[in-house]
Amino acid sequence: MERPAWSPDEVDMMKASPARMYDALLGGSHNFAVDRMAAEAGTKLVPDLPRLALSNRAFLRRSVRFMIDAGIRQFLDVGSGIPTAGNVHEIVHEVDPTARVLYVDIDPVAVAHSRAILAGRESAGALQADLRKPDDLLEAVEATGLIDFAQPVGLLLVAVLHLVSDEDDPVGKVGALRDAVASGSFVAISHLSSESRPEDAGKLGEHSANSTRVGIQFRPKDAIVPMFQGWDVVEPGVVDLPSWRPESEHDQHERPGNSLGLAGVGRKP
Repeated sequence: MERPAWSPDEVDMMKASPARMYDALLGGSHNFAVDRMAAEAGTKLVPDLPRLALSNRAFLRRSVRFMIDAGIRQFLDVGSGIPTAGNVHEIVHEVDPTARVLYVDIDPVAVAHSRAILAGRESAGALQADLRKPDDLLEAVEATGLIDFAQPVGLLLVAVLHLVSDEDDPVGKVGALRDAVASGSFVAISHLSSESRPEDAGKLGEHSANSTRVGIQFRPKDAIVPMFQGWDVVEPGVVDLPSWRPESEHDQHERPGNSLGLAGVGRKP
């Protein structure tokens, strides 16, 4: 297989990546055959999987807009994935072109594309770091000079914590980031969940473990809510993706109460 020009040399083209699988589900073009095959296999198991991806993307947009309305002018997007339509900096800069956005991802393809899109922008950047190593991640963030932890931050953990195993303590990782940001900061979390459709979640979880070896954790709600420890959760609480402050019928990519994803936003007191 010929390596496309947009792929860094160190990327294993025979191993599926969560970021590139998500890109494939959204109809993007920056993915490999192995990612498309994994996404297609998942869709055969659960046919509405692409709608889940769209629903998650819509939550990201709404949560960012909510934070902008609350006065947030710097955003740290951890697990940002491969850039696609409606990137965080595009949403933010429609309101304030001077607001700052820093994308963080473990996938070098995602980081390379983010940097290419952001070339020449002083108010946005991207870096490669691992959420499972929050101290190293925070040190790298500070080194960019884009994020001022003395001021409120919009922390985005959208569709990333289900990639952190129980052994790696996702609650603790969120807590480490929470402790680093100022009072008045917000966090947005979305997470794949087994709450409403345990059978479908089980099929996809088994597929991710055995076929793609990505290791996605579909957690029940009572395992996701603790991720908001230390944050004041805003209304309507931790709910399924289409139920979090929908703006119009165009946000209803899934039927409320039937989503494989849960989401919420919290404010640090």
